[in-house]
Amino acid sequence: MNIPNLLSLSRIFLIPVFLYLLFSPAPWSKIAAMGVFILASVTDILDGWSARTLKQESELGKFLDPLADKFLVIATLISFVIIDPYIPMWMILVIVGRDFLITVMRYTGIKKGMALRTSRFGKIKTAFQMVSIVIIIMVFIVKSFGTEIFLQNHIDQAIHLKTLIRITLEMDNTELYKWILIGPYWLMMIVTILTALSGIRYLMYNWRLLLPPYHPKNGSNSN
Repeated sequence: MNIPNLLSLSRIFLIPVFLYLLFSPAPWSKIAAMGVFILASVTDILDGWSARTLKQESELGKFLDPLADKFLVIATLISFVIIDPYIPMWMILVIVGRDFLITVMRYTGIKKGMALRTSRFGKIKTAFQMVSIVIIIMVFIVKSFGTEIFLQNHIDQAIHLKTLIRITLEMDNTELYKWILIGPYWLMMIVTILTALSGIRYLMYNWRLLLPPYHPKNGSNSN
């Protein structure tokens, strides 16, 4: 158990703290929740940097680091569905399905002694995902300070894509409260599309990992 792996584990331990603060009704608690999420995201950067700097890269770390990321992101997105009725569950299922597929391929690659091929697009997706989550939490913070009063006339509308599109088209730049209403939905839509495309690219590059045999070939450790 080295420093990079401890940083990865700390990201997992921060999840219940983040969720408790996010669901607390006090406005300050959501600000604290955003701080905890940013801290957890920073540990993601630090564990990779420390592993390279301290030369403490390990097979456990290669598996634990992305797994901690997935736990953090999935727990956060599920909480968004509970908090915001305009974010549909199918988006979360797409993201969870992609992450489950990547985890299976990474684990199978470890068993075969083969490396999972990654791409820059996956890193772009992750960066946009993290930034979007922070922005959505900021929207929840604004709502918790009383903006929901301005939203009452719109909450009772049917929660359908056509309704959201109509609200978007009818808006002008001064109607900030409507942006607060629909912003998380469209951010999540972009995240879902990028996540699905990233999963397709991973599958195109690594589909052979899903084929038997599921053991190392002549001691090979890379593809």
